[in-house]
Amino acid sequence: MNVKEQYAAVAADVVATCKRVGRAPEEVTVVAVSKTVGPDEVADAIAGGARNFGENRPDQLMLKADLFTDSTWHFIGNIQSRRIRDIVGRAALIHSLFEERHARKIDEIAREHGIVQDVLLEVNVSGEESKSGLAPADVRAMLEACSELPNLRVCGLMTMAPLGDMETARASFSGLRELRDELQADYPDLTELSMGMTDDWPIAIEEGATIVRIGRAIFQ
Repeated sequence: MNVKEQYAAVAADVVATCKRVGRAPEEVTVVAVSKTVGPDEVADAIAGGARNFGENRPDQLMLKADLFTDSTWHFIGNIQSRRIRDIVGRAALIHSLFEERHARKIDEIAREHGIVQDVLLEVNVSGEESKSGLAPADVRAMLEACSELPNLRVCGLMTMAPLGDMETARASFSGLRELRDELQADYPDLTELSMGMTDDWPIAIEEGATIVRIGRAIFQ
């Protein structure tokens, strides 16, 4: 299948999975992770129905977001202070915030643009040393710090599960959902759960994901 057909197939699978577990398909956004491909493949995915795309490098985000202005762009990579100016405003949602100094910088640049930048807090639910993100016990303090920043809005949480272990992936996803539910009473804007990629997105949807980040199954 070509990219257009592969995106359409993934989208249909997501709809079917939502229905199987009793969720409305419109509750789940598919972010097509286009970090490994060029503009031609992005255009093909758009032809297949894709509306949301994810990039992990500011240069690629700038290139593609400026080319495809009708699409919604997500930044899913590691945040570097010196590149925040290139991300804020181009990315509708930044998935990978976990440092307070970056939160302050995002707020400062968003204020210059006259916007409120939506972000997710990255949480290292599994505790893997190789993964970045906040420890679950530190999320509330980060939310409190972010609540003082008027041009930054925390919309939810993001996590990456260990690869190749579906039981651990499910535990990571359910752990993130439980943490979100626990915090939501004090932070009602905390609605999004970005979790699940090509290998484990069905489990993520079963556990409450509202955003799944799928790259290889679309752009292989």
